[in-house]
Amino acid sequence: MLDALTITVSVAALALAAWCGLAALRDQPTKDWHFIGMAVVTVLALAQLVVGVVKLADGGEPHEGATTFVVYLIGALFTVPAAAFLSLVERSRWGSATVAAGAVVLAVLEVRLYDIWGG
Repeated sequence: MLDALTITVSVAALALAAWCGLAALRDQPTKDWHFIGMAVVTVLALAQLVVGVVKLADGGEPHEGATTFVVYLIGALFTVPAAAFLSLVERSRWGSATVAAGAVVLAVLEVRLYDIWGG
């Protein structure tokens, strides 16, 4: 797959996790600018999904199977939006903590995607 994109998504997710984690430590809910950050990370995950599907269509074969790879790509795409929705439901510091946790999960999924592809 595209290593630079995987690293970019991982770094952006960890930056979002730190940002929202800091908001949680300050006892703040998610704000509009947090949602902009979540949108940026989600767009990067969407770009990775598109690149992954294109690589599969071009004949690329993940080491652990195409089905597992696609499921992880879809899971990576929906991790941050799911956390964003939960942070809207919980308008306290725990909403920010939920987004931080979701962003860390996305970073871990990126490492796993790298391993599945054969990195």
